[in-house]
Amino acid sequence: MRHPLETSVAVAAAVVGVAFGLSTLERWLRARRPHELAWSAALAMFAVAASALAYGAQAGWSGPVFRVFYLFGAIADVPVLALGTVYLLGGRRAGNITAIGVALVCAFAAGVVVMAPFRAPLPVNELVQGSKVFDPLPRVLAAVASAGGAATILAGAVWSAWRVRRSHGQRRLLWSNGLIAVGTLVLGASGTLNSVFGAMTAFGVTLLAGITVIFAGFLVAAGSGRRRAPAAGRAVEPAPPWEPPVRSARSASQAQSGAPSQSGAPSPSGAPSPSGAQVQSGAPSEVSA
Repeated sequence: MRHPLETSVAVAAAVVGVAFGLSTLERWLRARRPHELAWSAALAMFAVAASALAYGAQAGWSGPVFRVFYLFGAIADVPVLALGTVYLLGGRRAGNITAIGVALVCAFAAGVVVMAPFRAPLPVNELVQGSKVFDPLPRVLAAVASAGGAATILAGAVWSAWRVRRSHGQRRLLWSNGLIAVGTLVLGASGTLNSVFGAMTAFGVTLLAGITVIFAGFLVAAGSGRRRAPAAGRAVEPAPPWEPPVRSARSASQAQSGAPSQSGAPSPSGAPSPSGAQVQSGAPSEVSA
């Protein structure tokens, strides 16, 4: 093993990314909230990048391994993470429009990174900076994608704070976007450490810390969604049990005395009554008397 400490930290980051991604995906399958699907995709990309980092630290860096790490770790991950913020704060319509743009950028970046030639030999024992081996286009894509995604996440955190302060809304939304923004800054610091100081150990540690903070923000957002769910519908009280109709006292007395009904139906004796009915004894009724 070339770099045991760096490999161990990268493997831990990959395992954490897979675990967090499966947890977020499970919540999306249950509730179908689009921001959780975007976050699941971002965590999957993070796990792929961390796995490439672990492989490069353990077995040595090669062209395909470095391209996978650069594409998923330096370009695609943060914009997809920011897409979840757009869905969470801007709604499904704004999120769908943003998703089309993110998908096009990621597809274009994938073609560029795969086809871009290396302008210098790739070091086997260290994680090289992209500026030393790539032409300007892949580096511009990485800078724009990472900066744009981070700016979107930070703007979402600021907007959440402003909205909570103005309308006294849910503070969970503020904490969720704040944690995601802090985790994104930690991930950006890991890239800065590697590009400036070449510290792979610090790079792996900050990757692990950043993804943990980001997932904490996901959990806070999920808790906010669960608390709002019961308010969507109210419990319906059961209908009272059916009871047979109760006969009135007048109807019961008429049935016992043989008094004529109001419908003019004949009585058992066949005697006529003033209403055209018949009484039992054949004598006139009290009304006619």
